[in-house]
Amino acid sequence: MTGLTRRSLLAGSAAGLIAVGPVPALAQRTGFVPYDDDVLYQDQSGALYRRRGGRYEPYSGRVDHGRPVPGDEVAEPARSAQPAFDQSRPAAQAPTARTTVNRPIDDGPIDHARAYSAITDDPFPIAAFNYKKMNPAYLRQEISYSGPYEPGTIVVDPRAHTLILVQANGRARRYGVGVGKQGFSWSGAATVNSKQAWPDWYPPKEMIARRPDLASQIDKLQSGLGVAGGTRNPLGARAMYLWQDGKDTLFRIHGTLEPYSIGQSVSSGCIRMINQDAIDLYDRVAVGAKVVVLK
Repeated sequence: MTGLTRRSLLAGSAAGLIAVGPVPALAQRTGFVPYDDDVLYQDQSGALYRRRGGRYEPYSGRVDHGRPVPGDEVAEPARSAQPAFDQSRPAAQAPTARTTVNRPIDDGPIDHARAYSAITDDPFPIAAFNYKKMNPAYLRQEISYSGPYEPGTIVVDPRAHTLILVQANGRARRYGVGVGKQGFSWSGAATVNSKQAWPDWYPPKEMIARRPDLASQIDKLQSGLGVAGGTRNPLGARAMYLWQDGKDTLFRIHGTLEPYSIGQSVSSGCIRMINQDAIDLYDRVAVGAKVVVLK
């Protein structure tokens, strides 16, 4: 496997989620050879395999919460070449497209009761947010702006837990955000490479290694293992994908299942927003927009 190593995508323990070394040659054995582990592996084309005797056998049985179902294996002919497993995550995952309502952008005075009301005409329902329980500093506001950035630029201030979208005529739109906790914060300039409504979520392998409990939440999706877009997806109703120097940073600006975490440093580096705010920002931001995260 030139320049490629395999990766473990599914496991029932933290140890099983750690990438291992090159595929060894098949040892000469007689009789039944059990599987080496309770792990599923996936090649670049999305085919699943199990490891037996140091080699990889195609797996077409059922998958239950990311694990092979015991006794459900379907025998398949051996393949002459072993699959190549790419350890690096693809530069851009392609979530399932979901059609959203084309709503007119509301540029009138911000009415919090209306801004945070329930949304029932999206692909998935969004509950009303009780904004009266939130610190007013983190609610959507229109503010004056005299900074150096051009209209259309997103500026995130992690210390203040705010995000502003610079607008024309010395104005800006400010939102409260949750940011990366200690050890996961980042700063610099990026661009919005793409936007997705109700995106699928593909947690990086490092996150799964830190949190093996995620193995019970992920399923096999079109681009790998993850959580399908919907009301239980940590990316919420909208996501904007941030790239630097032509590469995916793996950081996102997105909605959240935990709106009351806004104003805190709790994420793994992503910038989270109340779902209603994420939708409002999403509708105003163009692909290619500059994003500046302050130190």
